[in-house]
Amino acid sequence: MADDHQYKLLYFDVPGRGEHIRYIFAYAGVDFEDYRVPKDQWPELKKNTPFGKLPVLQIDDQQVPQSNAIARYLARQFGLAGKSEWDSLQCDVLVDTLGDLQESVMKVMKEPDPIKREELRARVTKEELPFYLSKFEKLVEENGGFSVGSEVTWSDLVLAVLLDQFEGMYGKGALNGYPSLKGLKDRIHEVPNVKAYLEKRPPRSPLPRQ
Repeated sequence: MADDHQYKLLYFDVPGRGEHIRYIFAYAGVDFEDYRVPKDQWPELKKNTPFGKLPVLQIDDQQVPQSNAIARYLARQFGLAGKSEWDSLQCDVLVDTLGDLQESVMKVMKEPDPIKREELRARVTKEELPFYLSKFEKLVEENGGFSVGSEVTWSDLVLAVLLDQFEGMYGKGALNGYPSLKGLKDRIHEVPNVKAYLEKRPPRSPLPRQ
């Protein structure tokens, strides 16, 4: 896809809040600089970001913070926000809901106390994951393989990122009870541009404190 802008994404060398932005660029076939900020450079770089947080997308000479604001803008630019305002709204609803689930998972990963961490993990694994995944499974199944509308939107890409992360945490069988979700993720990952990105994606490093 042709685009006249120069894009540079600044984020750490982890999926986190930046991976769905990388997927959007990859799926759309738009070139961007994927600058993965080294941990030792972050304290100095932080001073020059709008709010001292990453990700930040540099568009030509302008800096834009906030991961979903970035993703939503790119989705509109690249034709991934649905065919109507209603589709666009449904994408926002799904992405915000996925964010709720991601926050629960992140709380588990960030909990320093081993006992509390296992309690949180058990609750998320037994209650929250099945609740949300069953809802998403039904949605995708009834919608012909997509989360919104009748073609790929950015909410599908966000969903694919999170499903991939869940498989990384819980094993490749984590989605066995959710065939529509697994099918969506696998189809996204087989898109040539996305597949090429995944094949060249560098190994992940620990996330520094922001």
